Amino acid sequence: MRNIQITVNGTGYSLLVNEKRSLADFLRKDLNLIGTKIACNSGHCGSCNVLVDGKLVKACILPAVKADGKKVLTIEGLATPDGLHPIQQAFIEAGAVQCGYCTPGMILTAKALLDRNPDPTEEEIKQAISGNLCRCTGYVKIVEAVLLAAKLLRTAERSGQ
Repeated sequence: MRNIQITVNGTGYSLLVNEKRSLADFLRKDLNLIGTKIACNSGHCGSCNVLVDGKLVKACILPAVKADGKKVLTIEGLATPDGLHPIQQAFIEAGAVQCGYCTPGMILTAKALLDRNPDPTEEEIKQAISGNLCRCTGYVKIVEAVLLAAKLLRTAERSGQ
């Protein structure tokens, strides 16, 4: 067991954690943040994607102790009391949510992409989401959602929101 200091969705925690516990298990079981999904538990599907200090990581294979001293953003931390994040809104508007299991990881993947490239091409989006498996959508609507999210974010930036 090891004590870690971690900030998740803007809230600081100091908790004792088993050194073998994954970040995904820590988020789901210790913090009750169940938006981070666990599907493959081997880092292949992307359903567990979260941002750690702004970098996209597979939370199912990252030991929670490796996030000690870091800032973690999960799907629960994207929306604000004022409403959904533009990426979340774009996924809804584009019809990119089917069963919803891959959606949290897909949205955080989109956020990581749009944070570093606010105007990606369709090909760049496909490359970015290539580590995320979706069995329902066929990816067309997901790509459309990311393109829409990029447009919404650029529009909000220009209007000073």
